[in-house]
Amino acid sequence: MSDPNLRDLKRRMDGALEALTKEFAGLRTGRASTSLLEPLTVEAYGATVPINQVASISVPEPRMVSVQVWDKSMTSAVERAIRESGLGLNPINDGQMVRVPIPPLSEERRVELTKIAGKYAEQARVAVRNVRRDGMDDLKRREKDGEISQDEHHLWNDEIQSLTDKHIKSIDEALAQKEEEILHV
Repeated sequence: MSDPNLRDLKRRMDGALEALTKEFAGLRTGRASTSLLEPLTVEAYGATVPINQVASISVPEPRMVSVQVWDKSMTSAVERAIRESGLGLNPINDGQMVRVPIPPLSEERRVELTKIAGKYAEQARVAVRNVRRDGMDDLKRREKDGEISQDEHHLWNDEIQSLTDKHIKSIDEALAQKEEEILHV
């Protein structure tokens, strides 16, 4: 196995970690954050576009997100997208500004959010393991075809396993940090 193949496996594992980070950013922790609304899409001008293409998002206070809509006719669409997002938020239309107060989380909701975070982390672990499996399958095929020796197979096998362990550890650390953030009152 050549170094570019290992780099490709690392890139794919990094992608799984990056996807997890984006998923975690969308989980509400009781504090206002612009990343809370960034994944939302708005029905605008006959198309579905990301919210940041019709408005700017800011956090003026710890428990308030402000969405400054550029086109006043889009305000109700932005408000509707936030309300229907499933985040449990109730936006307030204020002309061209949509204010989104962030209510404190109940203990029950905090526990529910930690379970969701755990599911996201498990999906990321599975993605990393799938990348490892692809790499291992490629090694077996190359050894069978005579491209690499048995010793090289074991060497690359250890490299791939080490890379996998490193990424799984990063996922576990990110999960622990997110759980602490969610459970912090």
